[in-house]
Order: sequence, then C-alpha cells, then structure tokens
Amino acid sequence: MVLPPERGAVDDVEYVVVHGYRRAYRMRGTGPPLLLLHGMACDSTTWFPVMDQLAQHFTVIAPDLLGHGESDKPNADYSLGGFANGMRDLLTILGIDKVTVAGHSFGGGVAMQFAYQFPERTERVVLVSSGGLGPEVTPLIRALTLPGAGLGIRLATARPWRGLVSGSMRALSHVPLARDLDEVAQIYDGLADPTTSLAIRRLTRTVLDWNGQFVTMADRAYLTRLMPLLVVWGRNDHVIPVAHAQRLPLMDNSHVHVFEDSGHFPHKDHPDEFARVVVDFCRSQSPAQYHRGKWRALLRRGDQAGLASVSLPDEASPSAVS
Repeated sequence: MVLPPERGAVDDVEYVVVHGYRRAYRMRGTGPPLLLLHGMACDSTTWFPVMDQLAQHFTVIAPDLLGHGESDKPNADYSLGGFANGMRDLLTILGIDKVTVAGHSFGGGVAMQFAYQFPERTERVVLVSSGGLGPEVTPLIRALTLPGAGLGIRLATARPWRGLVSGSMRALSHVPLARDLDEVAQIYDGLADPTTSLAIRRLTRTVLDWNGQFVTMADRAYLTRLMPLLVVWGRNDHVIPVAHAQRLPLMDNSHVHVFEDSGHFPHKDHPDEFARVVVDFCRSQSPAQYHRGKWRALLRRGDQAGLASVSLPDEASPSAVS
C-alpha cells in the first residue's frame, strides 16, 4: 500500500487475532498509553498527521476497528458495545491496563462507550467531532440506513466513473470549504469493496436512522464529573454540527477547543496545534481514579443536581506526559 506523503512514510501496521478475527493496529512512541479511534469508514491512517507528534509524549495505539481498514470485515457485532469490548480485549493482549482514549466522529461514540463500560481502565476522554451528542448528522450518512442502500453504493462506486468521482473530490478538497473531500474520496473508494460496504451499513444501523443519531450519551453525561474530558471540533464541520460541542455539561475537568478554520477532521487541518492541545490537556488533568463507591453514588442520583454532594477521588499526579 502506498501512503500519501502527508500521512507519513512508514507503514508500521501490526496484527493480532481476537476471537478469531484479525485486528490491525499501529503502535508508536513511549509514555502513557493513548488510544486513537478513527471514524466510520476511515481507518488508523486518518491519525497519521498527528501520530508522530503524539508519539513523542505517549505510547500511541491506533487500531483499525473491525470492519475497517486492514482488519477483518466479518458478519459480526458492529454495535458501540461490541467495539468497546474489542478495544478492551486488544489492550489486554498488548498488556495495557489503562489509557486516555480519543475518538473521532463515530470513534468518539466508541470512546464514550469504552469509558462508560470500563471506567476503571479509562484515565481521560478526548472527543473529536464526535458522534453520539445529538441527532443531527449529514444526510449522506443517514442515507446509508435506507432500504436499497447497498445497491445504491454499488452503482455509485461502479468502476466506469469511480476514478472520475474520487479524482474530482480530491481536486475540490483544495477549496477551503470543501477541505474534507479528500477524506470523503478515500471513504468513497473504500465503499467499492462489498465487505466494507456491508460492514459500514450494519454499523450505521446500530446508531442512527433517516431521522439522525438515536444513540446518545446525553442521559449519562453526568458521569463526566469523574472523568477528565476534552472536546475538540472544527467550526466548519458539515458532517456533525459544531453546536454538539456544547451538549456536554462543562465541569472543572472538562474543556472545549474549537478550531476556527477547520472542518470535520481538525487533527488533519491543524495537526501541530491539535497535538499541542491534547498534550496540554493530559498534562493539566490528573488521570481519573476509579472508585466504585463514587460511581455508585453518581449512578444512584442519575442527574446533575446531586453532583455537588459527590466528592471527587483524591488528587493524583497526572501520568508522566513528557
């Protein structure tokens, strides 16, 4: 596979088999573990613009989610819970107990689900243009849930015009307001593979329909009281609106950073500043210390009104981020 120059020159992909399925991942650097989860129909290469910078401070683990990239694409579980379980199992195989988990778009939904299912293994959460914070999402994604979407994808990605369509999108990506079209072109090319198309359509139906996203963490947002949270967005995001960045309750341990000149992929549009924001956040925020009693107290109250009476875990020094 030939990598675009802007995405790095070294293809360090590795593989493990989990529950009979091959999982691809890339791992770089040393330091506290940072798990990077890509969005729907993308793969770990979406993180190439920032992976080297982050690897100077973290042990970066960037997997291809099941059904994506170089991982297997079986007829299997593509729910958020299934993806979160897969990440837990991958980290266990790699000998990693706790991570800061960062997720882009659909990967943000997986990151939130991972933190919800495995708070004892989650130190911080970074959400990048994340799904799961409101119903609004581009009609192009909602269309994947409609009857006949499989046939529509086969026709739209047919060989006679596939090169022309993807080439045109890449050419238009040099226009600022259409900057995301290079990533869209990669997704479009990938959907020409029937196994990828099936996996993506199964995935979308677990979280949204034509009316938009119906899986949300809004009812569990109060749990961020015990989990440092960074929300990153692009002001010109046409996939998921930037207004979703304000959907979570802001606590002392949560921060929002909006890139003014950016679309749905702020880590690609502003890689140096994105890496700096993530590193500064991890340096300033102590990792979450799981305490069953405090989680129990929050779950029993189930709303923000009772948060004031729930003390945070004892202060701990941030993981050593160099």
